[in-house]
Amino acid sequence: MFKHIFRKKSAPPGHVTATLNARSQPLHRGEIYEDPLSELLREYDLGEINGGGTMQAVNGEVEYCDIEIELKSLSEQNLARIGKLLEQLGAPKGSRLTVESSGQQLPIGLNEGMAVYLNGTDLPDQVYAECDSNVVYSEFDRLLEQAGRVHSYWQGPTETAFYMYGHSFAQMKTLLHDFMASYPLCQRARIEQIA
Repeated sequence: MFKHIFRKKSAPPGHVTATLNARSQPLHRGEIYEDPLSELLREYDLGEINGGGTMQAVNGEVEYCDIEIELKSLSEQNLARIGKLLEQLGAPKGSRLTVESSGQQLPIGLNEGMAVYLNGTDLPDQVYAECDSNVVYSEFDRLLEQAGRVHSYWQGPTETAFYMYGHSFAQMKTLLHDFMASYPLCQRARIEQIA
């Protein structure tokens, strides 16, 4: 008589999780992915967003984020359409859709990602006094223009990171090179490919 008490709740039949290989703070996740996707889901009458989350590393840096979607139909066509919509919004390589009822996973994502970590402790005090990370953010976004854009940032105890996504990591790195070489706050910065 008690055998079903502790059974794990099953996901609703149309429940899909979009796990995005994007280092986006919750606010940026909403602006870049959730809000536009919600509008597109309504426009195409596919379903609705019913949640989302952000996974952080021990140091507080974002590792990835996800969006919970309730689809009206789990057809292959609808899943493919959701994947394409997320790619149009900038979903990076390494992202995936998971159909919760079956565990089926579909890889999605076209963009590559680049993180630039500004050194927050080892530069001369004068550099920190005279330079501004907001200038770096604005210049990165301006220089990337059609090649990509800054999606989010993170301020850690010893570094400030900017996360950019676009068609090509190599192209984004090239576009930022001259500015990074000339702006004192970018001295000793490290660059990582994150997607």
